[in-house]
Amino acid sequence: MGAKAPNPARWPFTTLPLAITNLLIPISILIFATGFFPYKPFLPGLAEFEVLDSGPPPQAPFNKLVFVVIDALRSDFVYSQESGFQYTQSLIRDGVAAPFTAYARSPTVTMPRLKAITTGSIPSFVDLILNIDEGDKSSALAAQDTWLAQLKTKDTGKLLLYGDDTWLKLFPDFFDRHDGTSSFFVADFTEVDNNVTRHIDGELRNNDWSLMVLHYLGLDHIGHKSGPRSSHMVPKQQEMDSIVRAIYEAISSENNLESTLLVVCGDHGMNDAGNHGASSPGETSPALLFLSPKLKGITPAYKAPVLPKNEFDFYSEVEQSDIVPTIAALLGFPVSKNNLGAFIPEFLPFWSSPRDKIQILVRNARQILNVVTAAFGTELFDTDSSTDPCQLERTAINELACDWLFITQRAQTLNAENTIDQEWLDSTSRWIRKAQDLMSNMASNYDMPRLYAGLTLAIIAAIIAVAASFAQGTLKSHTALPLLLISLFYGSMMFASSYVEEEHHFWYWATTLWLAFLGAQSIRRSGKMSSGGWCLVALLAARITRSWNQTGQKFAGEPDVVKLFVNRYPSALWIIIIVMYGIIWFQMLPSLESIPSIAATSSTSVLISSAFTFKLAFTAADAPELVVGFAKTLNDKFEGQSLLWRARVVFIVLGLLSAFAIVRGVAGGRHARLATRLLHELITIFAMTQSRAANVPIFLLAHIVYCAIDAKQMTSADITTSCILFQYASFFASGGSNAISSVDLSSAYNGVAGFNVVVVGVLTFVSNWAGPLYWTSASTILLLDKYRVGERAVFQQHVALLTVFSTASAAFVMAACTAMRTHLFIWTVFSPKYLYAMAWNIAQHLLVNIGLGGALFWLGTR
Repeated sequence: MGAKAPNPARWPFTTLPLAITNLLIPISILIFATGFFPYKPFLPGLAEFEVLDSGPPPQAPFNKLVFVVIDALRSDFVYSQESGFQYTQSLIRDGVAAPFTAYARSPTVTMPRLKAITTGSIPSFVDLILNIDEGDKSSALAAQDTWLAQLKTKDTGKLLLYGDDTWLKLFPDFFDRHDGTSSFFVADFTEVDNNVTRHIDGELRNNDWSLMVLHYLGLDHIGHKSGPRSSHMVPKQQEMDSIVRAIYEAISSENNLESTLLVVCGDHGMNDAGNHGASSPGETSPALLFLSPKLKGITPAYKAPVLPKNEFDFYSEVEQSDIVPTIAALLGFPVSKNNLGAFIPEFLPFWSSPRDKIQILVRNARQILNVVTAAFGTELFDTDSSTDPCQLERTAINELACDWLFITQRAQTLNAENTIDQEWLDSTSRWIRKAQDLMSNMASNYDMPRLYAGLTLAIIAAIIAVAASFAQGTLKSHTALPLLLISLFYGSMMFASSYVEEEHHFWYWATTLWLAFLGAQSIRRSGKMSSGGWCLVALLAARITRSWNQTGQKFAGEPDVVKLFVNRYPSALWIIIIVMYGIIWFQMLPSLESIPSIAATSSTSVLISSAFTFKLAFTAADAPELVVGFAKTLNDKFEGQSLLWRARVVFIVLGLLSAFAIVRGVAGGRHARLATRLLHELITIFAMTQSRAANVPIFLLAHIVYCAIDAKQMTSADITTSCILFQYASFFASGGSNAISSVDLSSAYNGVAGFNVVVVGVLTFVSNWAGPLYWTSASTILLLDKYRVGERAVFQQHVALLTVFSTASAAFVMAACTAMRTHLFIWTVFSPKYLYAMAWNIAQHLLVNIGLGGALFWLGTR
């Protein structure tokens, strides 16, 4: 059948206002982002030792540093009873290892944390975005003062790096010898670490270096793939413990290493799901250890293993930025200019002279004072000033200046007497912490004109969207009222941090009320209670869906269906998965009626079998505890190709069948209807492939709800409302949240051999928005059903209402971030929410709902 001329009413943009509105969405979001996530200013140049009355800088006890970062090394992984770090614990008991819990501020991802560890400053939240792009060079620290720059300037040996190539991005041309590894290939637990370890023995025998950085990634990858309780976790800890043993024993026995300090730390921790990025105790509590035979008698011998004082608080808690001034003193170079960290006082016994101890703390305090006065001015802190800050109104900065007078005056007295007292030590430590907290909690240097410009454009876009919807009559109908109420209530929630953290409850309850409302409407129309039976089925499916994964902050670790049912009865999980693949298979076959039966059966069989066997093999590697019984027997029988090629086979067959569906759909007529049905099933398979096995049953529950909905009895506004509600509910039910830590990277490299920012970005998005992707496709099928009964403008109305919600939600989030920019939780709650708003409005709304949905609708109306 020949192709028909396209009907303009079938296109999403038949009016200029809607086109302008959707163009304004990304523009407003990006303008606001550039003002909300600016780079913080820093003091330029390298620090030099100030000339003090107390004499030259104290002699450093170490001249070499081995700095080992074990990515996501949560404190309990080293210090608890269940730890695999048995040798390291023996060193703690022997008093040659000083253990700490280092508080890592949000965002708890690698690049910002490495910036804190090397500069001592509080990184900008924009580093969270830059952390994702492995090709980014704009975040380099080459021009900033770091302890690596100080060591390079000191020129006592070469600088070496083996491990995470984030270091090479941060410090280009710094390292004399290096071998970087990609931090995003999370499917690899072993090679990524073996590539680091293979360099250690040879370098320990070399005597030409002063710094060796080793950054291990395997433990973090295990967390992302299967969580902190994975069967792989303790063996990986034992492997890392053997690395500590090898390095420490070399330091203890080799003459060229006798003045070498070994530091072992995590850049961040992980939550109970194995992820990180937010501010939960597990994510902000990495371990930190200083190890050397020279510590014997300097620091006390501690009991190991121990119980935490709180959930993850073992031994003394320090700030992660405290690493910077501590290393500076222990290796004998100035503290970095932008540092906000405090020297860890447990190491003061390295210096016997009271003058040396005073000087170390005074130099640290004066360096932080330079950061404070750069922000607040010098007058209050000038000891010769006529203004007495102790007599002024009690504010944080005035108290800091008052305490500074006491510290400096008392230090002069103690220097003259060559004594030191505990009161001064405590006062100085408190002053440094106060200054640290003041500068850390200061509002960022927001670009307010950009914030207001972005917000204004978003409000204009919302107004145009509402006006366009009224002009086409969409908002005049009472059926659009629920969507308007949802937009209003959702927007008002954005101004409360607790509601943002627990946003999923809003969507769960709204979805439940909506299904009940649709059921009541059906009963009212028919006059029969039996017509509401489908509503009960849909409500039951929705209730199970919302309990599938606990999410949010307050109850993230509470029991859910996955913990109580899936993990206990994995065989039942695979039965459900097989049922879902079977349903898709039987629904695909009628869509291929235009080709020979044997070809249709063969092609769909190849797709379903390859998708299922990949899911089985992937889960066996990712979460082997779920592949037991008959599932393990099946997996053993299908053992063969690598996961890389299994995934590629799935994607290739999906691509071929999608191309076939598009070609047949362009022909128009009955072929178009069958093509869109086929594409819906293919999209579902793609979404399932990118989801964890434990979440595949959510698609079966979604299919039940989809089948229960009768498009003919619903208006276009009803379908749009359902689309939005089911998209958000499925996102949270799959484990999503407004915290960066819930981003699932486990399937980001399916079918990919190396890092490609576009491919990995798409796969990561689909992995996390698999549920919303399904409901975009399903809603389009419902809209096509309405179109075929005569409602020609249904998709245009759908796009108009989607745009109303999108623009309103974006404007509310921007307004909340602007109003709450000085809020305590701006970086832990509101900033991550803005990043998610960017994903929802640019990727999901523009690319998926309008782009993909529009393409499916156009194809279905040929």
